[in-house]
Amino acid sequence: MSSELSFFDLFLQASLLVQLVMILLLVISIVSWTFIFQRAKVLGNAQQDVRKFEDRFWSGTDLNRLFQELSARKELSGMANVFCSGFKEFVRLSKNAGSSPDAIMDGTHRAMRVSLAREVDDLENNLPFLATAGSISPYIGLFGTVWGIMNAFIALGEVQQATLAMVAPGIAEALIATAMGLFAAIPAVIAYNRFSNQVEKLESSYVNFMEEFSSILHRQTLSSSDTRVRERV
Repeated sequence: MSSELSFFDLFLQASLLVQLVMILLLVISIVSWTFIFQRAKVLGNAQQDVRKFEDRFWSGTDLNRLFQELSARKELSGMANVFCSGFKEFVRLSKNAGSSPDAIMDGTHRAMRVSLAREVDDLENNLPFLATAGSISPYIGLFGTVWGIMNAFIALGEVQQATLAMVAPGIAEALIATAMGLFAAIPAVIAYNRFSNQVEKLESSYVNFMEEFSSILHRQTLSSSDTRVRERV
């Protein structure tokens, strides 16, 4: 392609509306890639935290000691946050002598569910933008293409003898808008699908841990309740 048909020259020769479409798609692409790198780091760290916490939790460590160590940290996230929220509520309700085992477990489970919902919301942050970018970018580019081709044929109709050299720049600038739309959409769609799958797996890991941890606490509650009954007898 000659210098007259370079990308920059075609951008400058394009109509104002097509230029705005190209700029918009460029901005969408830049923001999408920023979120892609950000989410990749966040989800990667979340997966590592899950593996580390599960290894520590199932190693047989004392729950009170684990809770104290985690509570000393400035920030908690992921499975550790679910654990601390549930264990804190469990201890608080267990200190109330009038609380039944079912009431204790209901309160503990609610606390963990709230923490779980917050963690999933944090993991899904910026994913709606990627979904939107992947959905609308091709249509934005197609709009620029239609507008550019329309202007090219309008200009072509104003001359008596038309040549390919006259219409080629207009068609080329129009097709670039479509290409930019696909360039913005394809990575966003791929990243959204991949990240959504990772979030689902992480959420499933959180839910499974929450249920297993609830079973452990429930057994402790029943054991404590039986001990109190024997002491009364």
